[in-house]
Amino acid sequence: MIFPKNFETKIGFDAIRNEIAKRCISPLGMTWCGEMQFSTNYEEVTRKLHETDEFVSILQSQREFPLNYFFDMREVLKSIALPGSYISTEHLFQLQRSLITIGEIRHFFNNNEERSPYPCLKELTSSMESFPVILDEIGRILDKFGNIKDSASPLLSELRNTIQRVTSSINGILRRVISQGKQEGVLENDVQPSVRDGRLVIPVSPMHKRKVKGIVHDESASGKTVFIEPEEIVEANNRIRETEAEIAREIIRILTEVTDVVRPHADELQTSYKTLGKVDFIRAKALLAIDINAQLPHVDAKPHIEWFHAVHPTLLISLREQGKEVVPLDIELNKRQRMLLISGPNAGGKSVCLKTVGVVQYMMQCGILPPLYSNSHMGMFRNIFIDIGDQQSLEDDLSTYNSHLQNMKTFLNRGDKDTLVLIDEMGSGTEPQMGGAIAQAILEQLNDKQMFGVVTTHYQNLKHFAEDTEGIVNGAMLYDRGRMQPLFQLSIGYPGSSFAIEIARKIGLDRQVIEKASEIVGSDYINMDKYLLDLVRDRKYWESKRHDVHQKEKKLDAILSQYNERLERISDQHKQIIKEAKAEAREIVKQSNSQIERTIREIRETQAEKEKTKEVRRQLDEFKRRLEGNEGEENKKLLQLRAKHQTRQKNTAQQKKKQNMADTPLQQGDNVVLKGQTAIGTIISVDEKYATVAFGAIKTRVETGKLQRSNRKLERQASSVSRTTTNDIRDRQLHFKPEIDVRGMRGDEALQAITYFMDDAIQFEAKRVRILHGTGTGALRELIRQYLRTVEGVRTAHDEDIRLGGAGITVVELD
Repeated sequence: MIFPKNFETKIGFDAIRNEIAKRCISPLGMTWCGEMQFSTNYEEVTRKLHETDEFVSILQSQREFPLNYFFDMREVLKSIALPGSYISTEHLFQLQRSLITIGEIRHFFNNNEERSPYPCLKELTSSMESFPVILDEIGRILDKFGNIKDSASPLLSELRNTIQRVTSSINGILRRVISQGKQEGVLENDVQPSVRDGRLVIPVSPMHKRKVKGIVHDESASGKTVFIEPEEIVEANNRIRETEAEIAREIIRILTEVTDVVRPHADELQTSYKTLGKVDFIRAKALLAIDINAQLPHVDAKPHIEWFHAVHPTLLISLREQGKEVVPLDIELNKRQRMLLISGPNAGGKSVCLKTVGVVQYMMQCGILPPLYSNSHMGMFRNIFIDIGDQQSLEDDLSTYNSHLQNMKTFLNRGDKDTLVLIDEMGSGTEPQMGGAIAQAILEQLNDKQMFGVVTTHYQNLKHFAEDTEGIVNGAMLYDRGRMQPLFQLSIGYPGSSFAIEIARKIGLDRQVIEKASEIVGSDYINMDKYLLDLVRDRKYWESKRHDVHQKEKKLDAILSQYNERLERISDQHKQIIKEAKAEAREIVKQSNSQIERTIREIRETQAEKEKTKEVRRQLDEFKRRLEGNEGEENKKLLQLRAKHQTRQKNTAQQKKKQNMADTPLQQGDNVVLKGQTAIGTIISVDEKYATVAFGAIKTRVETGKLQRSNRKLERQASSVSRTTTNDIRDRQLHFKPEIDVRGMRGDEALQAITYFMDDAIQFEAKRVRILHGTGTGALRELIRQYLRTVEGVRTAHDEDIRLGGAGITVVELD
């Protein structure tokens, strides 16, 4: 791998590195940012891409990932290598909390699921250890606030009890001294003890300082107050100072013992912290991927470029801050067209296109998800060579063109079919005719070596060469000639025009200068530029037409398919009706034949007696009339049959419609009801699991599984809900207090009360509320904190100031 000086800066990758570092939450992750580098190992690159893609899935899901306490303990662990050294209380507390985080992360990815949704991250974190022995030892001596427990050792408990007894004695003596001093007029009525140099003192006016026996320790800046330690408590204060020194020595001894437990595991701890940093780094890459809409493409081991909607990430971020949009790039380089020669006007986007190719490819091979569509295909390159910008070197006595030729020499000597070359303004910097000739010769050599590349140029001879040479294809940066401004769109297949004459006219260059330039270059050259423009314009027009025709054909095919399906259903219905009608007709014919045969038989048997014959004929006529009546009935039956069939079709269609409505995911604007309820609401927004629903003037967030779509109208109910609830809401808002007391409640009772309280706090846009739960065992406090972490709109939840209640009160900061 060979990269020129300032390669990352030239393509804009240094800004990407900084963007990732900004999203890390610890120095552990930032270290990995600095170590990130280009790789040609296919398995390594794909593993890194999948790790990041899996973390994107975590961030976009509802699962809560453990993110607290990513402390960097690597230097602390190095500092305890020598026996006798110890970890400070503060660092020991950080070690404890970060080890808990490591254990939670390990459990998150290795929770014995039959098939993990994050296989790459599971494999990465499987080497992390949680070190339960160390956690038990730290938990034995530290309380939940990170302070050394009295029970850490018998001696420490005894010494702290001594401090309390002596302090209590001192307080009693001070109260007596102050009371006596007030009676004698030596001390002010509002005087209070103070602390100077760790010793309790009394503030005394200088005029009375000799009336108070003791040691003067300090005086105020104005000189109007001196601070005296009464002689009655000097010995007690000395005892406190000595005991405090003994406590400090005992704490060091305890910390040394705990450090002796940690030291043998230092190497394994370093490995776990290294992995913890990598998790932070991968998370930062995933956050960047979400921010720039980066996707996991299809990655091939061989060189290949087939990109859709690729963008330069730093340009995207910069333009977005300005309220602008970046124009995406579609590009394909394959065995048939390996080299793309881009031409077009200055400031038309040629260099941006070239840098986009460079940075997107470099990002992918550094294990960063690239900003393009997921149906893109990316290949692996062993080398990326770049020649861009002013390469002039005063130190090496090289001009821009000399430096350019030096780069071309390197490309030709070291490049091969696994190399991607990016060359900006090829051949410029010297006499145009010779520069164009050398550029063409170099381009031919690069193509013969089957290198992939993107080259920008203004030279006409290179455009012609690309048109006639297999492996090289022309491309143009499009330009709106009507508005005289670039479109920043790449079109592959035709060369682009420089639009020099048009641009000169736009900026107001003297008409005579333009006419003289046109005369010098000749009409053929001017016309060729126009022909190029016409070709690009015509191609764009016919591509647009082809797209419109394709869309209309798709729409026509869909309509035709619907009609064919309907005709087929009608044909089936028609066949069924005819089949039933034929069956009825056969039955009628059968009855008719039977009646006729019976009539003929009776005439023969009576030997054609006149009266009998008349009677038989009358019966036959009656049967005929009945038959005609039956025909009417059959016609009615046929009509009823058809009506019944149509009703069945209608019911089936309605059932299908209801089924489709039930199967269709809930959408914004749908009318819904809570299952088992009758009130109708309207969905304002919806995601995979939750929907925000407006029931009249009330908005609430509900699981989608608890909602069902309703066909009933909303208007009448909405107005009634609004009327019945508006006064209640206003009354609740007027009497809302930003504090709730749940002390003495059971856990479920407290959570129910806090749920209603937080709903009101969020609805009434409170910024800060307090929950009084007491200290106790801490179980209720932890239960409340767990609930608050699930509430959308809660920014932080922390203990109140120690002077205002400390751990017995939770302060909730709201967005």
